[in-house]
Amino acid sequence: MAVLLKRHGWPAQIPAHRAVERDEAVVAGWVKEIWSQVEQPRRRSGHRSSSETRPGSR
Repeated sequence: MAVLLKRHGWPAQIPAHRAVERDEAVVAGWVKEIWSQVEQPRRRSGHRSSSETRPGSR
């Protein structure tokens, strides 16, 4: 995300310190339960055609 911000001239906004109220156990649970459902599986790289409409044209 920082790369995209930098590319468009925006500064990367990184907090100076973590929030005092942050509960690491709750964050870990959220990542394990919620984020795993939201995150899409990564595409596997493979041999694909340069044109989806003409599979034989490489």
